Amino acid sequence: MNTVTAVIALGANLENPRQQVEAAMAALNQTKGIRVKAISPLYTTKPVGLTNQPDFVNAVVLVHTSLSASELLHTLLKLEEQQGRVRDIPNGPRVIDLDLIDYHHQIFNDADLVLPHPRAHERAFVMVPLAAIASCYVIGTHGSASTLAAKLLKAQPDAVTIIADGQD
Repeated sequence: MNTVTAVIALGANLENPRQQVEAAMAALNQTKGIRVKAISPLYTTKPVGLTNQPDFVNAVVLVHTSLSASELLHTLLKLEEQQGRVRDIPNGPRVIDLDLIDYHHQIFNDADLVLPHPRAHERAFVMVPLAAIASCYVIGTHGSASTLAAKLLKAQPDAVTIIADGQD
């Protein structure tokens, strides 16, 4: 069975966020058709959009998957639901958030899925963790993870704070 590489961003700011992110990573690796290949360090970040909420714990994983992009997206949504994610406030607090950032450098633009993630290149909480595990990974036409992370950190040096090393 053929596999492709995908990038998944994880974030949480409720109910022991670090534990939620780590549980989601474990669940991903136990899901049929998905194998986690690299795990970024964990970072704390300030919320984006709705700022009156707790800080987030964020990470990025590279996975190899035999699932289609749509199947992977639906799997991520199901894992969120299993961890208690409730989608009631846009950009609001959450137990877990699993975002499909990139799927084998393919472009998708339909009602359910837009890839690469349209704002990932603007978010240090995605680019810094991705650069830590795949510095040369290119996001769309925006450039490599390391170039994007450096640009974002230059503009906002305190955007992310490392709290735990990742694993390969």
